[in-house]
Amino acid sequence: MRTAGGLALGSLAWASLGCDRPEASSTAGGSRRLERIGLQLYTVRTLMEQDVPRTLEQVAQLGYREVEFAGYYNYTPQELRQMLDQLELSAPATHVPFQMLEENLSALLEAAHTLGHRYVIVPWLPPEQRQTIDDYRRWAERFNRWGEACKAANVQFAYHNHDFEFARIGDQVPYDVLLAETDPELVKMELDLYWITYAGFDPLVYFQQHPGRFPLCHVKDMTADRQMVDVGQGTIDFVKIFAQAAGVQLQHYFVEHDQPADPLASIRRSYEYLSQLTF
Repeated sequence: MRTAGGLALGSLAWASLGCDRPEASSTAGGSRRLERIGLQLYTVRTLMEQDVPRTLEQVAQLGYREVEFAGYYNYTPQELRQMLDQLELSAPATHVPFQMLEENLSALLEAAHTLGHRYVIVPWLPPEQRQTIDDYRRWAERFNRWGEACKAANVQFAYHNHDFEFARIGDQVPYDVLLAETDPELVKMELDLYWITYAGFDPLVYFQQHPGRFPLCHVKDMTADRQMVDVGQGTIDFVKIFAQAAGVQLQHYFVEHDQPADPLASIRRSYEYLSQLTF
């Protein structure tokens, strides 16, 4: 296995996870479009497992300009950076299991610098460690600690939600606890638009109440019966959401589908929809 600074950054169990300015540009008539559309590479993980260079090439050919990693598939950060540069792709963010931050932080940050990651994101909390509000408070403490270490290395720590953070424990919403008990400068949030909607909450409320807290989002769509579908094939009102994006400093938009039947067809449909979307 190839490693970076002793850190095993490749064969991980990712199936258990899941210059600053708003990335929207003005177009004729005062409407806006997304300027750069990104892809969470977890969506094409079955292809990445077979052929990383070819998969990244196909992603770039479809029009994506940013990617978010979820594992490095036994390649070194230097090798991956060379691939990205050749394809004119950037990788502003990566998902990492929390164990990496606890056990291999220095190597993780070194890899982030090599690949150009500005955000290191924890995307999942194990069920046995999120049973009580006190559990979430302990996570908030860890997030602050990791956020401080990342900031010292000029990298931003962030957290990506699913739906479980919105399931009330007593009279409290765990996600609200994480927001309240973490330092906004040390801990940012990557809002998954599918999962917050799935949980019955409104992303716009969170954008309005916590401006500047959400520099990244996952763009995923949902049918009326809460099934995940390609972007543009469901009921989530992306026009309404993105219209507020610039005002809350949302900068990175990563398409994702957790279980696409045909990954390339899925990301093509999502890109085609988003590239034509005006708001």
